[in-house]
Amino acid sequence: MDWQRTLLIAALAVISYMMILQWQKDYVEAPLAQQAETYSQSYPQDGAGDVPVAAVDVAADVPMDPATVNDVPQAVTLEPTQSIITVDTDVLSVKINPVGGDIVYVGLKQYPASLKTPNIPITLLDSTDSFTYIAQSGLIGPNGPDGSKDGRPQYSSAQTHYTLDGDTLQVTLRYQQENGALISKTFTFTAESYVVDVAFTVNNRGTETWQGLMYGQIKRDGSADPGLNTAVGFGLPTFLGGAYWDQEKTYNKIDFDDMAEAPLNKKIPGGWLAMIQHYFMSAWIPDQEQTHQYTTRVAKGNNIIGFTTPKVALAPQQSHTFSARFYAGPKIQDTLKALLPGKGMDLAIDFGPLFFISEILFWFLQLFHGWTGNWGFAIIMLTMMVKAVFFYPSALSYRSMAKMRKVAPELTRLREQFGEDRQKLSQEMMNLYKKEKINPLGGCLPILIQMPVFLALYWALLESVELRQAPFLLWINDLSVMDPYFVLPLIMGGSMFIQMTLNPAPPDPMQAKVMKMMPILFTVMFLWFPAGLVLYWVTNNILSIAQQYFITKRIESGASS
Repeated sequence: MDWQRTLLIAALAVISYMMILQWQKDYVEAPLAQQAETYSQSYPQDGAGDVPVAAVDVAADVPMDPATVNDVPQAVTLEPTQSIITVDTDVLSVKINPVGGDIVYVGLKQYPASLKTPNIPITLLDSTDSFTYIAQSGLIGPNGPDGSKDGRPQYSSAQTHYTLDGDTLQVTLRYQQENGALISKTFTFTAESYVVDVAFTVNNRGTETWQGLMYGQIKRDGSADPGLNTAVGFGLPTFLGGAYWDQEKTYNKIDFDDMAEAPLNKKIPGGWLAMIQHYFMSAWIPDQEQTHQYTTRVAKGNNIIGFTTPKVALAPQQSHTFSARFYAGPKIQDTLKALLPGKGMDLAIDFGPLFFISEILFWFLQLFHGWTGNWGFAIIMLTMMVKAVFFYPSALSYRSMAKMRKVAPELTRLREQFGEDRQKLSQEMMNLYKKEKINPLGGCLPILIQMPVFLALYWALLESVELRQAPFLLWINDLSVMDPYFVLPLIMGGSMFIQMTLNPAPPDPMQAKVMKMMPILFTVMFLWFPAGLVLYWVTNNILSIAQQYFITKRIESGASS
């Protein structure tokens, strides 16, 4: 009957594999393809004609001047009189709506949406019928045009397409107010930078005092984090929501539920605020020399986090410039630290509860990657380093298990002699362990001492955009997702089985059966782990087998002699 059982297990394995492939095709690849198609159709291609974005609802989108909270503007629908303005730099593809001058699209050219669509950049910000994630800014207050009951300002620009050719590029929008004030909204792009400087210059050419203040905010709907697609069926979800710095705590997270139930309303000197998702983020960095009002709210299903500056009064013929920086790009530690030193923007890379270990591991990963140029080899070198650190405690454990193998015949004799008297059997076994200086639980030690490292590495791999779509060798073209053919998990399971054969059989029959199941259970669990993590475990197992084999043979040869 054994061959029938084997055949049944093989059939189940094949069916399970086919189900997993179909599941991946239906629920992982399809959304990515749909996402790429949606992004390519959200806005017209260059030279193919322009399609304006949806009109803007003023009342829901624009914050109120804190000094005039009762002055609620009426909802006004505006249609843009000018085409969407497009801007291309070496790293960004940006679209600006002339109504309000909002950034309604940001594509990250250095980060393809998927390996199958290398020419389509991943979309961070966008405004479509099914997805809203935009960066808004404007002027409100008594004379601010964005708070007007007539709707947000209709800006005009010299051209509708700009391309960065040099170190910097300025895109200037202009709006003439009826009171005589001329407003210029200037976006400044810099080569190799994900930062956009946004400045409003108000030139009061009227005959009365102009009063207003600037606001900047990020608006996102509650749709799921698109970065979760790369987790491919496994893993804790990463944080999706708002974040900000304040004078009391370096890094504050506020999820979408909190924006509705306990909205933020706080004066903060300088600082930053952001919308965080897996691998990427967008952030406003207001003037660091001023104190701003930070707020969150939920309007028409959209989650909003933003700031307002202090109000400014301009006498006739005076001018003033409001400014802030907007970041839309990957969560890279060094970049975020340099962007605003000492303000904790790099903490947006959430390494979880074991962050202190994750940061060390990632530091070494970067070092080894600098040497090898391949994240897979960097993981292997990191594993060798970790193995060297835990070499001594692992050796103690392996010596204990080797001694267990050595006394196995004596244990068998004790079980035959005292099998009916469990208490006496346990007493004699413990006496034997004590005499031979054996720790019967020593076999668990190598796994237990490495679990924190394993979990910390899991978070490091999960949160590090540097490993996104990072290839290794052969069929492994993305270390941040699972092995598509499950080869690495199967190798891992085989290595666990080999390692298990070096261990002594547990005296309890039930425990022995459980131990035999461990390689199978771990293999199934690792099927959906990121390939980089499985590579770490495989390398660790191979090194452990070599170490344990050497120690076991040395002790056994000593016993025979």
